[in-house]
Amino acid sequence: MIYFDNSATTKPLDACVETYAKVATNYFANPSSLHGYGAKVSELHEQARLLVAGMLGTLPEEIIFTSGGTESNNMAIKGVAGFYRNRGQHVITTAIEHPSVQNTMHSLEAQGFEITRLPVDAAGVVSVEDLKSALREDTILVSVMHVNNEVGSVQPIQAIADVLKARPQTFFHVDYVQGLTKVTLDVAGVDLVSISGHKIHGLNGTGVLIKKKHVSLMPLLDGGGQEFGLRNGTENTAGVVAFAKALRIGLEEQKAHVANLEAIRDYLLDALGNIPEVSIHTDKNQAAPHICCFSVVGHRGEILVHALEKYEIYVSTTSACSSRAKLASSTLKAMRVTDEEAVGAIRVSLSYQNTMAEAERFMEAIQEIIKNLNEVVK
Repeated sequence: MIYFDNSATTKPLDACVETYAKVATNYFANPSSLHGYGAKVSELHEQARLLVAGMLGTLPEEIIFTSGGTESNNMAIKGVAGFYRNRGQHVITTAIEHPSVQNTMHSLEAQGFEITRLPVDAAGVVSVEDLKSALREDTILVSVMHVNNEVGSVQPIQAIADVLKARPQTFFHVDYVQGLTKVTLDVAGVDLVSISGHKIHGLNGTGVLIKKKHVSLMPLLDGGGQEFGLRNGTENTAGVVAFAKALRIGLEEQKAHVANLEAIRDYLLDALGNIPEVSIHTDKNQAAPHICCFSVVGHRGEILVHALEKYEIYVSTTSACSSRAKLASSTLKAMRVTDEEAVGAIRVSLSYQNTMAEAERFMEAIQEIIKNLNEVVK
């Protein structure tokens, strides 16, 4: 099997599964309990928080453990909107955000907020000048993803942070789900950062929201006051400890193997570019090293996905969170890709576990598939 759908989810590392099982078996007490056993679990939970904070370059009290990227995005955006709505009701985002951000923005619009969605260029990158023009006195939040989940485009986060530095009334949220362990992000100038565990070979149901100390949030849920009163509910200590391990290993892999990951991505883009029927949507000069998006003109994406499946090669049609809708990718449409190409888009997403040999086998398969499909069409 060749698994090239790592932006949808990754295979949990054996070390993370073993850590989860060990903690869940031996430290299953509620960390909020007053007895000594609960205190041991609480101590383990806080040790994980300390480790994660150190690896992410922030303070332990700025780490909120969540169930993943969707919850972190909702917590950041709705939390700021709810707490600061008397300050202003204008929010800026982009036209290519993940559905967990897009649909959260729709929810805010239903509550009376005004949302400005910045356009992107042909490479899927927003303009800092467009952002400057969109800012208003009542802008309370800017939410921009770091790495696009469909085409891999990397946004100018540092430049945006520099613009917002002089605007303490406007908070900056970054969805870092796809970039973590692939493209380094300096969180110093960002107020809120969303992270997911299952994208870095951790477990489903784990994630983090970095919330800087100067930011206040309205909680999504009321409860017992866990996670500084912002993420109420019994803590998932086993998942948290497994996440810390996945993060440590992922950052080590990035340091040692990111060049190899980029080499595989570049090979795929170059080889695909030599096929006349293929249209490439990922600009490798402005993209993360693990995502490759392309279309086979004249053929729908889901046909190609199922054809590759027969070779035991697994890819996706753009975002897994919206692929079942069989609609043209909103990201590609924002990049002004034609409808014909957009509905035929395929995303190949790599991890550090993938090899060049797998990429070569993929190219053999996709060329055979295109040849067979063209013969059927004729």
